[in-house]
Amino acid sequence: MRILVLVDGSKWSQKAALHAFSVAKKKGAKVVLFSVLDRKEAQAIAVSLAMRSGDVEKLKKFEETAWKEMKKGIHDVISALLELGQREGINCSFRIVEGNAREKVLEEANSGKYSLVVMGAYGKSGKTRIGSLLEDVVGVIKPPVMIVR
Repeated sequence: MRILVLVDGSKWSQKAALHAFSVAKKKGAKVVLFSVLDRKEAQAIAVSLAMRSGDVEKLKKFEETAWKEMKKGIHDVISALLELGQREGINCSFRIVEGNAREKVLEEANSGKYSLVVMGAYGKSGKTRIGSLLEDVVGVIKPPVMIVR
């Protein structure tokens, strides 16, 4: 059994990983922590920073800084989760890809490699409504999906 955990860096995705670890421990399953980095998110951050600073000339620099911080942030979260999983004796690995989150999540989740997909109910925005990625993918993912709140 292989469990795919969607990790976006939010506390909800970290809670999802903890639940996946619990299931994996009981079932002897392997856990794959999966994250998608989308350049459009870095671009949006850069535009916001450029507008606030009034220095549109630095847009590209802001984008590169945002991109580096996004990559470092997700690596830090996944490293901490991997360490925790390994301490618990769980067979863990990770994959970080670049691209459109919806497309990459569906591609990975529906690859035929997984018996279960685990994801947080909310995303990084922390809004009280269901996360937009969840709304986009939950009905299209073929394996069973566990949504963690």
